[in-house]
Amino acid sequence: MAQVFLITGASTGFGALAARALARSGHTVFAGMYSHDGKTKQHEDAASSFAKEHKADLRTVSLNLLDEASVASAVKQIHDQTGKLDSIVHNAGHMNFGPAEAFTPAQYLRMYDINVIGCQRLNQAALPAMRKQRSGHLIWISSSSVYGAESPMLGPYFAAKAGMDSLAHTYAHELNPWGIETTIVMPGVFTGTNHFQDAAKPGVPEVAKEYEDGPTKGMSEQTMSGTASIPPPDAHPSLVADALLELAAKPRGQKPFRVYVDPGQDGCDLVAPLVDRMGNDFYRRLGLENVTTVSL
Repeated sequence: MAQVFLITGASTGFGALAARALARSGHTVFAGMYSHDGKTKQHEDAASSFAKEHKADLRTVSLNLLDEASVASAVKQIHDQTGKLDSIVHNAGHMNFGPAEAFTPAQYLRMYDINVIGCQRLNQAALPAMRKQRSGHLIWISSSSVYGAESPMLGPYFAAKAGMDSLAHTYAHELNPWGIETTIVMPGVFTGTNHFQDAAKPGVPEVAKEYEDGPTKGMSEQTMSGTASIPPPDAHPSLVADALLELAAKPRGQKPFRVYVDPGQDGCDLVAPLVDRMGNDFYRRLGLENVTTVSL
């Protein structure tokens, strides 16, 4: 059955690939458009061209997750055009690269604002209608780093992704009785995305230089080269879009709680199920058996 999707951060990367794949398979997809430099026209035009070429229902919507008015306007536009919203893909995010100490508190706050609080703004705008219809699907694009191996120089980003994952876990149990399902997608390391290219730079460059010249000299370069060597050559970012296609095809009530798309095999798929199972067990100890039906 065709569904209405909203994908955040769909100008490029995972989001753009997923929007095209889902639209081409017959779903109505609203690709959330936002750019740090404010220039989204080229991405909107590309989406429009794809929709015409493939006769797909791919639409664009301006969506700045840092602005409540923008979020509310986007959700309203979707409901005005289609009358419903079935699935939200929390995909938008921003990366950093550099020593954790060299990023200012304001940069940390912005990292959380984009990767965590932005999800909350969208949830508050979209969930009332989903709860009213007693159906829906929240898909959170997390990171295998939450429970798998972590590399250096990405501290603020990894911390924010861990915060998002924790929030998604809580939402899953609280929304389950409302008929709203949750899936947390765990991508690993991929090449061919703009993550590193667009990554935030340290706000205290003099501290970053001390790391570059001190006993940690060469760590940044080794992290970059090592990261590039992790995924196999055929590990294309479109694997995440493929995973979302499979999710969309699963019947209601059979959506998995986590999906692993980790070509580098950093161990997330071994650790996360244990954490999730312990969480379910704790809910039972609290007497909340009715919300432990979240599929693990």
